[in-house]
Amino acid sequence: MNSAAAEYIKVIEPSKGWLSLNLRDVWRYRELLGLLVWRDTVVRYKQSVVGIGWALIRPIVSMIVFSIIFGTLARLPSDGVPYPIFTYVALLPWNYFAGCLSGASDSLVSGAHIMSKVYFPRLILPLSKLFSGLVDFSISFIVLIGMMIWYSDHITVTWGVFWLPLFLFFAMLTALAFGLWLTSFGVKYRDVSHLLPFIVQIWMYVTPVAYSASLVPDQWRKVYALNPMTGVIDGFRWALTGRAQPDWTAMAISAAVTLVILISGLYYFRQTERTFVDIV
Repeated sequence: MNSAAAEYIKVIEPSKGWLSLNLRDVWRYRELLGLLVWRDTVVRYKQSVVGIGWALIRPIVSMIVFSIIFGTLARLPSDGVPYPIFTYVALLPWNYFAGCLSGASDSLVSGAHIMSKVYFPRLILPLSKLFSGLVDFSISFIVLIGMMIWYSDHITVTWGVFWLPLFLFFAMLTALAFGLWLTSFGVKYRDVSHLLPFIVQIWMYVTPVAYSASLVPDQWRKVYALNPMTGVIDGFRWALTGRAQPDWTAMAISAAVTLVILISGLYYFRQTERTFVDIV
């Protein structure tokens, strides 16, 4: 058999040891990843009256509610930034993270009909949710640009804006890290799908979305930084508004937590994927 033909042959074997992540297979199946991202994007708004407008309605309505309750009634500090901008900047990465986390945690169960018919790296399923979520993020970001122009007298764009892709990548890794654990558990225990909305709701309130991280007492900052989304939200606010430079020590703690959960999640996912089709 010539080398050209052998290139398209895949021998399916059970994973062996703790070092066999086989991440190279994900790159080989990148076209499938692209197709799944396109499918998720199209299906999400198919036969929808509002269509992609839902990507705008959710953050805008949340921003209005938070501005009234926390900005006007509770009068929480906003680090010198108009409260609508203050909360919308935080809602962008949070909504992206929450959507990707929910999608990734359910990706194996919803993709069971594909897994049972053809081989492909199972990691592609949760990964596809991360990239399809970027569509909603991009649409919502356009609204933010308009808001920043409207409030241009109160906001100064600095060089920190160039850090924005890094903080977005941080949010992607965080969603993938926790999503790998949740989707692996979700195959065995369907309670995960019922528990996840509650987890996301509680998680939002322990993340500085509607309030400033400066309200957290100094002695609790390091503990508070164990929540990886704290670093993401603070990073977005600093990069886009030029105010309240983040605590880089706390940011490093958040990054370290994400990396630990991500690496362990990859290994656990790889070790349990051999049983996914049988269980799901």
